[in-house]
Amino acid sequence: MSEEPSDKAIIIAEIIGTAILILGGDGVVANVALAPRLAPQAYNWLLIAFGWGFAVAMAVYAVGGISGAHINPAVTIAQAVNGDLPWRKVPAYLVGQFIGAFLGAAGVYAVYYEGLKAAGMPNVWCTGPGSIINKAAWGYTLSEISGKYVGHFSTANAFVAEIIGTMVLLLGVYAITDRENIGPGSNMAPWLIGMLVGSIGFSLGGTSGYAINPARDLSPRIFGTLVGTKGLFTGWYWIGPPVIGAIIGGILGAWIYKYLVKPFVPKRGGA
Repeated sequence: MSEEPSDKAIIIAEIIGTAILILGGDGVVANVALAPRLAPQAYNWLLIAFGWGFAVAMAVYAVGGISGAHINPAVTIAQAVNGDLPWRKVPAYLVGQFIGAFLGAAGVYAVYYEGLKAAGMPNVWCTGPGSIINKAAWGYTLSEISGKYVGHFSTANAFVAEIIGTMVLLLGVYAITDRENIGPGSNMAPWLIGMLVGSIGFSLGGTSGYAINPARDLSPRIFGTLVGTKGLFTGWYWIGPPVIGAIIGGILGAWIYKYLVKPFVPKRGGA
C-alpha cells in the first residue's frame, strides 16, 4: 500500500504540474498568434489542440507519481464526490492548482512580453469572448487571419459545451487509469490523457474554447487582468462555463464511469 502524500507534497506537485500545463497551453496560443517568426497562417486550431494535449502529458509525467497530477479542480472535486479522494485533501490540491496556473501565466507573459505589448495585451490567457483562440467561435472578425466573419455561440451554449467536454475528460481519465479495464501498457497513461485533452479540443472545443479546467481558466484570467488585458471579467461568463460548467461536467463523467461502466468491467485474475 503506497504512502499517502502530505499536503505539502500535494501543493508543490500541483503547483509545478499546473504551471507546466499553462506554460505549454497558453504558451502555444501566444506562440502561434504573436511570435514574429510565424506568419498569421500559423494560427491553427489543430496546433492549439496538440499543444494543450502535449502540455497535459508532460505535466502528468512530471508530478503524477506524487499527487496523481490532477492539475484541474474539476478532476479533484469529481474524485472527492465519487469517494476516490478524501475531502480533507481537496484544499491542498486546489491551492496548488490555482497558484500553479497563475505562475504558468506569468511565465508565458515573461516569454512573450514584447509581442503581447505590441499587440495591445490581447487575451491569450483564458477562454470565452475576446480570447484569441475563441474569437472565431464568438463572432469576431479575424481580419488579421482571414478577414471572414463566422458564427456565434452564446454563453448558454458554451456552458453546455463545458459540461459535456469535462464529462468526457473525466470519463476518459477514469477509463485510462483503471487497471481492471483495458488500460494502457507501460507508462503510457500520461500520454493518453494528453491525447484525450487534444481529442476534446478537436471535436468539442470550438464552442467554448474547452477550458474543461477551472484553474486553467480563472487564474490566467486574473493574471491577464493584472497585466492590462481588458474585458476578462465582463458579464458572468468567467464563473459560468469554465468554472461551474466544468465542475458539473467532471462530476457527471466520474459518476458515469462509476455507475455505468465500472460495474460491467470483468474482474481479472483468480477465483
